[in-house]
Order: sequence, then C-alpha cells, then structure tokens
Amino acid sequence: MPSAQIEVRREYTEAEEAELIDAVHRALVTSFRIPPQDKDVRLVVHAPHRFACSPRLTEPEYFTLVTVDCFAGRSLDAKRTLYTEIVGNLKPFGIPADHVTILVRDHPTSNWGIRGGQAATDLDLGFDINV
Repeated sequence: MPSAQIEVRREYTEAEEAELIDAVHRALVTSFRIPPQDKDVRLVVHAPHRFACSPRLTEPEYFTLVTVDCFAGRSLDAKRTLYTEIVGNLKPFGIPADHVTILVRDHPTSNWGIRGGQAATDLDLGFDINV
C-alpha cells in the first residue's frame, strides 16, 4: 500500500492532473504488484519560486519529484522497474526523463497504522511486498 506524492513546478489542466496521478499509480501497480484499487497518490503543484531545482535543467518548469513511501521488502529490481515505469509514463506530458527525480522510502510494516488503526504487520495485506 504505497503512498505516493508527485510535486511539480507548473500547472496542468484538471484532466492532466488526474492523468499524472494515474501514470504514477500504474507504475506502482506494474512494478510493486499492488492491487489496482490500492490507490494513494497525491499531486502538489508549487509556484516555481517555492520549489527550487537544479540550474542545469533545460526546462526547469518540468522538474518533477515523485516520492513513494512504502512497506520495506521491495527488491532493487522492483525499484528499478518503478523508476523506468514512472519516467516512461510521464513522457507523454512532455516531462524530460532527466527532469524526474524519484525517491523511495522503505518503512517497516510496524510503522504503518491502517484499516482502522491496526499495525500493518498484524494484518494479511492481500498482496506480497517481497517482489
């Protein structure tokens, strides 16, 4: 049950915003093999002066930071697939591959309170986190 946040430096239409969220969610379903209905993705749009990025970027308005908080257990290969999928899924929005930064933060299941405040470690999650 990853929780993802997309941060951008430019405005998109409402339809594009929904598509950006879906693009990251699809990458999580593909790479981490989560159930498709397990969707927790947020989009934050920053004014450019409030979201600094590297001056080396040719189109800084397209800088995109995707942060994924997830249960520990995903393999390096699953994470590599996630990175590739996210970058590929964002390409149709005109976001250059080298303008995407992805941060994955692994947390033990004991650090997640879900389904009414239960520790995730005590529950059958319904999917394997060791992919």
